[in-house]
Amino acid sequence: MTQRPVVALTDCADANAQARQAARIAALFGSTPSILPLTGEDPDAAAALTLLDLLRATELTGGPTHPLVLLVNIAPRDGHWPNGSPFCWFEYRGHLVVSSWNERVLSPLAAHLGITQVHITDVREVVEAAAADWAEFTPEQVEEIVRTQFRSLWYVPLLARWLVDGRPVPARPQTLTAPATVQTENPRIAVIDNFGNCKLDVPADALPGYAQGGAITVHSRHDGRPVQVRCYDRLPDVPRGEPGFTTGSSGVGFAELVVRGGSAAELFALRQGDRLLASV
Repeated sequence: MTQRPVVALTDCADANAQARQAARIAALFGSTPSILPLTGEDPDAAAALTLLDLLRATELTGGPTHPLVLLVNIAPRDGHWPNGSPFCWFEYRGHLVVSSWNERVLSPLAAHLGITQVHITDVREVVEAAAADWAEFTPEQVEEIVRTQFRSLWYVPLLARWLVDGRPVPARPQTLTAPATVQTENPRIAVIDNFGNCKLDVPADALPGYAQGGAITVHSRHDGRPVQVRCYDRLPDVPRGEPGFTTGSSGVGFAELVVRGGSAAELFALRQGDRLLASV
């Protein structure tokens, strides 16, 4: 059995759920997974940026890398699907990604990594095909997997294992397109890191007014007043104790609102998911 490192992003993130997922993935892959809980106000935005960052983190190695398995469970809870959105998979430079079909999470990959197609699976079709060919499941066990509410536990690790093993998993191609418009006029805070830096969901050079020495207006949630924040090339260029926009380490040169030596999130009372330049 091929062993591959597994990293999972999930909004099913309480201790019980994490423990069960870790045990099942370890049993199937023979290695302890890294499970990253996404529990903020906007898990879709955090997952989109984090998945992009995970795939980018496998680059610039100067040599070959070990193929990873990345599992993403951030399903839209819009009631559109009878038992949650389907799961899809794709490969990127030898790494396997199995994800909820969530266009907000996946579309940045089309925009910034050129991933234009994924493979959509149907849980029942896949598990029944497995039971008929390579997996030892009774009809009752097939039904249990198909009907479960915790599909990221019972189905997703199986799907990933079967794909790694080269099983003929049934799926249909689905085009993945970049967003028609990027919200450069009103970017969203995707992640707030432990320093209070606010990572945006757009490249810095796409922001109107971003240029070294330019300025962008931020509306503070404390009192609603507009604040002119200067733009800098890097964090070390920002004067200590002052806010600034810089080109951060995430995405492909995505923008960050920072305070050198302080917290931009605290200074402006910002939260994950906030539209940074929206009036309050």
